[in-house]
Amino acid sequence: MLDVCLLGTSGMMPLPGRWLSALMTRYNGRSLLIDCGEGTQIAIKEKGWSVHSIDIICITHFHGDHISGLPGLLLSMGNSDRTEPIYMVGPKGLKRVVDSLRVIAPELPFEIMFIELTEPEQELDLCGYTIRAFYVKHNIPCYGYSILIKRGGRFYPERAKENQVPIKLWNRLQKGETVVEDGRTYTPDMVLGPERKGIKLTYCTDTRPTKAIVHNAKGADLLICEGMYGDKEKDIKAKEYKHMTFSEAATVAKEANVKELWLTHYSPSLARPEDFVDEAKRIFPNTIPGRDRKSITLEFDKNE
Repeated sequence: MLDVCLLGTSGMMPLPGRWLSALMTRYNGRSLLIDCGEGTQIAIKEKGWSVHSIDIICITHFHGDHISGLPGLLLSMGNSDRTEPIYMVGPKGLKRVVDSLRVIAPELPFEIMFIELTEPEQELDLCGYTIRAFYVKHNIPCYGYSILIKRGGRFYPERAKENQVPIKLWNRLQKGETVVEDGRTYTPDMVLGPERKGIKLTYCTDTRPTKAIVHNAKGADLLICEGMYGDKEKDIKAKEYKHMTFSEAATVAKEANVKELWLTHYSPSLARPEDFVDEAKRIFPNTIPGRDRKSITLEFDKNE
């Protein structure tokens, strides 16, 4: 199971009841954060989750509404007695930007391990998560992220017996280990069927529609995508500032064949996103206007 919470849905500036961009997930006791706008640590506390367990922080880009909450969050993590290292992922220049922000948070009891993205698409395996970063189209370098929870094949005792695998090794092979025992090598495929469908969440913001989003969101259980403007009259403005409208996000969701779309990163002028969602729903019926602390638990397909 993957717990997902959309912590902040505002773009550009926070509003009463609407913090800036951030998303948090939890899986097997490990937490991942995408973006850290102003108010993120407050939203985490309001949700009832803990900053202590955040092992990975992914930054989409270096605009203030996506990273301005980072110094305070890091200080709160330090004050929670965390000492384990954290991973921080983001565009090239990440370390320089974060070190500059840390002028006001210089002493931390944990190490930050920086991973700077250098390719148009890049895959990382960290803390039980598979993270696929992909370049999107904004006015500065910006990445979207797909979070995948992979699922191994079904265990078949009869296959293990046919391959003369000792019972004492079954558990280790089910976990994906390759084991050498008494001069013989045992591999997971000797006891498991093909890999099953896992869980996929895609998050992207501050971008024009691109083929990269469609490709990387393909078949996602949930796409969380910016819809900065709901009014069609804002199409020109969206193009000028490299953002998306509700209808454009819905078109991306339809082309990517995702199960569900949550809109986020609203313009401060968009007081009631729900008033503008009908046109998007005509394009992609399962379009939902996101709100702060909107949550879901994504589960493995029980039929797989």
